[in-house]
Amino acid sequence: MRFFGRRKAKIGLALSGGATRGFAHIGAIKAFEEFGLKFDYICGTSAGSIVGAFYAAGYGYKELLKVAKEIKVKDIRTSKVIFVPSKTEGIESIITSNLGDINIEDLKTPFSAVAVDIKTTYEVCLTHGNLAKAVAGSCAVPGVFQPVEHEGMHLCDGGLQNTMPADIPKLMGCDYVISVDVNKERAYGTDSTKVLDVLACSIRILMKSNVVKGYLNSDVVLRPETKRFKSTKTEGYLDMIEEGYREAIDKMPAIMKIFSLRARPKRKKIKFKEENLKIF
Repeated sequence: MRFFGRRKAKIGLALSGGATRGFAHIGAIKAFEEFGLKFDYICGTSAGSIVGAFYAAGYGYKELLKVAKEIKVKDIRTSKVIFVPSKTEGIESIITSNLGDINIEDLKTPFSAVAVDIKTTYEVCLTHGNLAKAVAGSCAVPGVFQPVEHEGMHLCDGGLQNTMPADIPKLMGCDYVISVDVNKERAYGTDSTKVLDVLACSIRILMKSNVVKGYLNSDVVLRPETKRFKSTKTEGYLDMIEEGYREAIDKMPAIMKIFSLRARPKRKKIKFKEENLKIF
């Protein structure tokens, strides 16, 4: 039991972006399931928002594995023309074909997806409304996917500002946060001067910078070894899942320590400036 006074200490889960390396999140969830761990809040960016949405809907490892087997990059990135971004129907279909056309507030566990509204430049924490649209917006990498029009916003990949959103569960009242970073080798350069290569490298640099606040707000961070896997390919997804599982098992003593704590941590309450983050 996790108590502080009369209130149970709340534990959140933050899942990072990482494109197809997000399969490693499923392995971490397998370990959580084996140890009977339940989170009070789940938040995800990009690929982490996809896995997080299913986990918040009550999907366990076996159900997630079944979904993973059906994911094909060609069904998601439909445009074959350079400089013509794909629409996000493929991403939305992953959600609707399995969970239905539901809202975030219909999920079993409180959940939010992190995106960026390019109209305002705000980071957006999506806590209610259409789940498929929220997840698609969180995954809409600039240049790869078209921005998602949702509730008057033009949403793009949340990794532009918050690639491992550990601060969000704490803003939502969690006392501790376990985070999974499936893309720890995100910061690598390029010798190429081609437009797409430079754009991709620029995005990686942005994500390298903004992941820092994720680490600062995490109590335990899982960092599975995913460097050998391409973030644009599904080949080796079972090995990615295994890496996530292995890392979670290795960190389980630290995770179990968090779950056994009775007292809330002594830390200042997190505040945010209105101009930096919109909770929607």
